[in-house]
Amino acid sequence: MRPTGTASATDEAGEFLALLHGALRTVRREASERLEPAGTTPGQFRMLRFLARCDEPCRLGAVASALDVAPRSVTSKVDDAEQAGLVRRTPDPHDRRATLVELTPRGRDVVEQVGAERSSSAGTMLARLDAAERAELLRLLRAVAGERDVDPGPPEAGAGARASGPGTRR
Repeated sequence: MRPTGTASATDEAGEFLALLHGALRTVRREASERLEPAGTTPGQFRMLRFLARCDEPCRLGAVASALDVAPRSVTSKVDDAEQAGLVRRTPDPHDRRATLVELTPRGRDVVEQVGAERSSSAGTMLARLDAAERAELLRLLRAVAGERDVDPGPPEAGAGARASGPGTRR
């Protein structure tokens, strides 16, 4: 039940955070259920999605930077993904001290399969809204995320956050 009267900014912020937390908890729970059979985790899948958008193998440092995580975090994710056969490391032909990482065919299959399942799950959540409500929700989320002026372009199947920077496809 919602309180009546004018809500203070603190009340609105609290409700916003509670609703956002609840929605994200549902997304995380469903993601974990979909990722476990594929042999990956949400953090690792985020890395796999990034690599899937790269035109060529990437340096580990570039992956860490793109994901905004510490390089040691990417190293452990790559270790696990390599052991699962989802990625492979190769020496950098331009710098023998550096290592590159890329998806294997199995890694690409996992990204495609899980991406389709995630889109279906998100579609189920969004189906609670009519078309105008969905458009309004996306418009408002873009504004809250600071992307008010961003043109989302045509929808992509299984699209997540877009990669940017060197070695990524647009």
